[in-house]
Amino acid sequence: QVQLVESGGRLVQPGDSLKLSCLVSGRTSSTTMGWFRQAPGKEREFLASDFRSYGRVYYADSVKGRFTFSKDNTKSAVYLQMNSLKPEDTAVYYCAAATRAISSTQTRADAYDNWGQGTQVTVSS
Repeated sequence: QVQLVESGGRLVQPGDSLKLSCLVSGRTSSTTMGWFRQAPGKEREFLASDFRSYGRVYYADSVKGRFTFSKDNTKSAVYLQMNSLKPEDTAVYYCAAATRAISSTQTRADAYDNWGQGTQVTVSS
Protein backbone atom coordinates (compact mmCIF):
# COMPACT_ATOMS: atom_id res chain seq x y z
CA GLN A 1 0.00 0.00 0.00
CA VAL A 2 1.33 3.41 -1.02
CA GLN A 3 0.40 6.44 1.08
CA LEU A 4 0.23 9.82 -0.62
CA VAL A 5 -0.25 13.27 0.89
CA GLU A 6 -0.56 16.30 -1.37
CA SER A 7 -0.05 19.90 -0.35
CA GLY A 8 0.50 23.32 -1.87
CA GLY A 9 -2.85 24.10 -3.41
CA ARG A 10 -4.24 27.61 -2.91
CA LEU A 11 -5.87 30.58 -4.60
CA VAL A 12 -3.66 32.21 -7.22
CA GLN A 13 -4.13 34.76 -9.98
CA PRO A 14 -3.99 34.04 -13.71
CA GLY A 15 -0.41 33.92 -14.91
CA ASP A 16 0.95 32.90 -11.51
CA SER A 17 3.06 29.84 -10.78
CA LEU A 18 2.47 27.22 -8.11
CA LYS A 19 4.30 24.10 -7.00
CA LEU A 20 2.40 21.16 -5.57
CA SER A 21 4.06 18.57 -3.38
CA CYS A 22 3.22 14.94 -2.70
CA LEU A 23 4.87 13.01 0.10
CA VAL A 24 5.09 9.33 -0.77
CA SER A 25 5.56 6.33 1.46
CA GLY A 26 5.44 2.63 0.73
CA ARG A 27 6.34 2.72 -2.95
CA THR A 28 8.81 0.44 -4.67
CA SER A 29 11.30 1.22 -7.41
CA SER A 30 8.80 -0.03 -10.00
CA THR A 31 5.93 2.24 -8.94
CA THR A 32 4.67 4.70 -11.54
CA MET A 33 3.81 8.09 -10.04
CA GLY A 34 1.28 10.38 -11.62
CA TRP A 35 -0.54 13.67 -11.23
CA PHE A 36 -4.21 14.13 -12.10
CA ARG A 37 -6.80 16.82 -11.58
CA GLN A 38 -10.55 16.96 -11.39
CA ALA A 39 -12.65 20.04 -12.01
CA PRO A 40 -16.27 20.23 -10.82
CA GLY A 41 -18.54 18.18 -13.05
CA LYS A 42 -15.67 16.74 -15.05
CA GLU A 43 -13.81 13.45 -15.12
CA ARG A 44 -10.43 13.05 -13.53
CA GLU A 45 -7.81 14.24 -16.01
CA PHE A 46 -4.31 12.88 -16.45
CA LEU A 47 -1.53 15.48 -16.28
CA ALA A 48 1.84 13.77 -16.02
CA SER A 49 3.52 10.56 -14.94
CA ASP A 50 6.97 9.16 -14.22
CA PHE A 51 6.94 5.62 -15.59
CA ARG A 52 8.25 3.18 -13.00
CA SER A 53 10.14 6.11 -11.49
CA TYR A 54 12.67 5.93 -14.33
CA GLY A 55 12.64 9.69 -14.75
CA ARG A 56 10.92 9.37 -18.14
CA VAL A 57 8.05 11.77 -17.69
CA TYR A 58 5.00 11.67 -19.93
CA TYR A 59 2.80 14.76 -20.13
CA ALA A 60 -0.71 15.40 -21.29
CA ASP A 61 -0.79 17.70 -24.31
CA SER A 62 -2.98 20.12 -22.36
CA VAL A 63 -0.17 20.94 -19.91
CA LYS A 64 3.00 20.15 -21.84
CA GLY A 65 5.35 23.11 -21.64
CA ARG A 66 3.54 24.68 -18.65
CA PHE A 67 3.66 21.92 -16.03
CA THR A 68 6.77 20.07 -14.89
CA PHE A 69 6.93 16.81 -12.94
CA SER A 70 9.90 16.38 -10.64
CA LYS A 71 10.92 14.26 -7.69
CA ASP A 72 13.28 14.22 -4.76
CA ASN A 73 14.04 10.69 -3.70
CA THR A 74 15.84 11.92 -0.57
CA LYS A 75 12.57 13.42 0.62
CA SER A 76 10.33 10.69 -0.82
CA ALA A 77 8.40 13.36 -2.65
CA VAL A 78 7.16 14.20 -6.10
CA TYR A 79 6.21 17.64 -7.28
CA LEU A 80 4.19 19.39 -9.95
CA GLN A 81 5.43 22.81 -10.96
CA MET A 82 2.68 24.74 -12.69
CA ASN A 83 3.41 27.93 -14.61
CA SER A 84 1.26 30.44 -16.47
CA LEU A 85 -1.83 29.27 -14.64
CA LYS A 86 -5.22 29.86 -16.21
CA PRO A 87 -8.72 29.90 -14.73
CA GLU A 88 -9.38 26.60 -16.49
CA ASP A 89 -6.63 25.03 -14.38
CA THR A 90 -8.92 25.36 -11.37
CA ALA A 91 -9.44 21.87 -9.96
CA VAL A 92 -8.59 19.46 -7.19
CA TYR A 93 -5.14 18.07 -7.92
CA TYR A 94 -4.29 14.50 -7.01
CA CYS A 95 -1.10 12.55 -6.69
CA ALA A 96 -1.42 8.88 -7.66
CA ALA A 97 0.67 5.73 -7.65
CA ALA A 98 0.35 2.67 -9.85
CA THR A 99 1.87 -0.45 -8.34
CA ARG A 100 0.58 -2.69 -11.12
CA ALA A 101 2.22 -2.94 -14.51
CA ILE A 102 1.01 -0.14 -16.77
CA SER A 103 2.29 1.35 -20.00
CA SER A 104 4.48 4.43 -20.02
CA THR A 105 1.73 6.39 -21.80
CA GLN A 106 -1.17 5.23 -19.67
CA THR A 107 -3.55 8.11 -18.89
CA ARG A 108 -6.52 6.31 -17.37
CA ALA A 109 -7.17 7.12 -13.75
CA ASP A 110 -8.38 3.59 -13.04
CA ALA A 111 -4.92 2.25 -13.87
CA TYR A 112 -3.68 3.83 -10.64
CA ASP A 113 -4.44 2.00 -7.41
CA ASN A 114 -3.34 4.52 -4.79
CA TRP A 115 -4.51 8.12 -4.41
CA GLY A 116 -3.92 11.07 -2.17
CA GLN A 117 -6.69 13.17 -0.71
CA GLY A 118 -6.22 15.97 -3.23
CA THR A 119 -5.35 19.64 -2.92
CA GLN A 120 -7.48 22.50 -4.25
CA VAL A 121 -6.02 24.90 -6.79
CA THR A 122 -8.11 27.91 -7.69
CA VAL A 123 -7.02 30.33 -10.40
CA SER A 124 -9.01 33.53 -10.29
CA SER A 125 -8.54 37.26 -10.39
